[in-house]
Amino acid sequence: MIKELFIILISSSLVSNVVLSQFLGLCPFLGVSKKTSTAAGMGTAVIFVITLASAVAGAIYKYILTPFDLTYLQTIVFILVIAALVQFVEMFLKKFMKGLYQALGVYLPLITTNCAVLGVALTNVQKNYGILTGIVNGFATAVGFTISIVILAGIREKMEYNDIPESFKGMPIVLITAGLMAIAFCGFSGLL
Repeated sequence: MIKELFIILISSSLVSNVVLSQFLGLCPFLGVSKKTSTAAGMGTAVIFVITLASAVAGAIYKYILTPFDLTYLQTIVFILVIAALVQFVEMFLKKFMKGLYQALGVYLPLITTNCAVLGVALTNVQKNYGILTGIVNGFATAVGFTISIVILAGIREKMEYNDIPESFKGMPIVLITAGLMAIAFCGFSGLL
């Protein structure tokens, strides 16, 4: 059991990275990766939301949707769970971490529509993960998202001081960098 969870942890965070391999969650990945502090804050919020959403969605799927043969409602139910969790995170940050709340701006409510969050909940169901395995998968996926966004933010901070051709300034160089990161993360596929 521990070996299986460890494999899921490595696989979901590095080998099948949600951003660089599955291309989910690109909106906050590209939008919030200008500063490492903001990227780390977004990553922390995503870790909390995805991990908790995996637990709640797994429990609802196992104990409510499956016994009552309502599995066709899984997408709608998972979206509602995610929206409620994001509202909770937003209220918490607004009250206790105002600087991070303002830095994340519009991207915090966008966690609700972040396809990575819904993708994890649906993946857990499709792969028949139990609640604990789903939580580990959700946590590992969110950690992979955080690793990716923080690395990109660090690179973007360094790129500000470089002489970049005019036609590549802004989003073009960011997309090229993200592509190169995706290629680099392909190297992790030999781990498992």
